[in-house]
Amino acid sequence: MKDGKTVTLAIESSCDETAAAVMSEGRGVLSNIISSQIDIHKQYGGVVPEIASRHHLTNINTVVDRAMEEADVSMDEVDMIGVTYGPGLVGALLIGLATAKAYALAAGKPLIGVHHIHGHICANYIEHRELEPPFMALVISGGHTNIVEVTGYNECRVLGATRDDAAGEAYDKVARVLGLGYPGGPLIDRIAKEGDPHAVEFKRVFLEKDSFDFSFSGIKTGVLNYINSEKQAGREINVADVAAGFQAAVLDVIVAKTLRAAIDMGKDRIVLAGGVAANSRLREMMAEGCRKNGIDLYYPSPVLCTDNAAMIGCAAYYRYMAGERDDLTLDAIPNLEL
Repeated sequence: MKDGKTVTLAIESSCDETAAAVMSEGRGVLSNIISSQIDIHKQYGGVVPEIASRHHLTNINTVVDRAMEEADVSMDEVDMIGVTYGPGLVGALLIGLATAKAYALAAGKPLIGVHHIHGHICANYIEHRELEPPFMALVISGGHTNIVEVTGYNECRVLGATRDDAAGEAYDKVARVLGLGYPGGPLIDRIAKEGDPHAVEFKRVFLEKDSFDFSFSGIKTGVLNYINSEKQAGREINVADVAAGFQAAVLDVIVAKTLRAAIDMGKDRIVLAGGVAANSRLREMMAEGCRKNGIDLYYPSPVLCTDNAAMIGCAAYYRYMAGERDDLTLDAIPNLEL
């Protein structure tokens, strides 16, 4: 039962997780169901968009039903339908969006579109009830690497973004050439702990002096060139050392730029969000940097770092409370800007 509180049914399908959640007052999780396709796409070394869409279509209604049952609420008790409408894979987005529209139309509920990155940021509100804007956010995942200045629940400004590969994408590609498998992020994080980050060092790419942007294609190429040269020379490759060196090169830049953004913009709180925010070494390095600079650090538990609908429900709630609504013409935007 809703007990007079605002209830949101949220749907997320931007990539390869089919997810639905029921939220109370934005931050309270009544249910959070995730159907992952990792094992399906693992054999291909990455997400295949058409296959992802097919599985979303197969799973979406079951996932929503499970979310409603676990939350023990009826559609009459739901106040709004929140849904991711971008960025992401267009076919995958359309499955979730069409489902959300159908529920909104059939039940006469408001439709609230949510930006996927905004959702990742909002994941922190769920577990950190004391957290409020303003703060600096680092959103880091397979598709995004952004430094975002958050000034309100619905107001933010992108200060820096990747100019080529996202950090998570670079992790996946390096893991592939090292023969580690997919997804690369947790695999590299795990094996890097056994390696020496100074044994094989790769160039740190900071770009222009005042830029908060990122570039990871050079580091990725550096790893590939190193592996090829070692193979040609007949030398054995220490995978753990290469993984540790690659991770250090990526995270040194990410941590330094995020801290500088917070300091330059006068923010005393940093928030981590996105799948790569679950990386243990990133958390350690950011915690140390924040401690030295008197900055508070927040990040979600791993289940809320990966794609989920609870974060979408939280973001939808704050749009709803601000009086924002969408109609049934809302379309999927695969390259939606924040």
